[in-house]
Amino acid sequence: MPFQYSLGHALVARSIRAHAPVASGVFGISNRREWLLIGSTDNIQAALLEYSTAGNPILAGLEPAGFNFEVCDRGDCDTRQKRLVGEYHPVCNS
Repeated sequence: MPFQYSLGHALVARSIRAHAPVASGVFGISNRREWLLIGSTDNIQAALLEYSTAGNPILAGLEPAGFNFEVCDRGDCDTRQKRLVGEYHPVCNS
């Protein structure tokens, strides 16, 4: 099952602060061609802000451009992350 909401947002601090909640959940980061990373966290906004920095070594050279997310209970996040990774096959989760 894809992300609950298909509307993506730009992976820049202004957009992250405007759209990503300070809540537990899962998030996905993509570029214009593919999904790069799907993660789970206690704070979606903080995690995305960390990944949006130009010096982030995990996404270096992959041109991250957008994000998507779902809020979920912390106890369900890891299971949901695994399901999304299996569906989208992000390059940094392999």
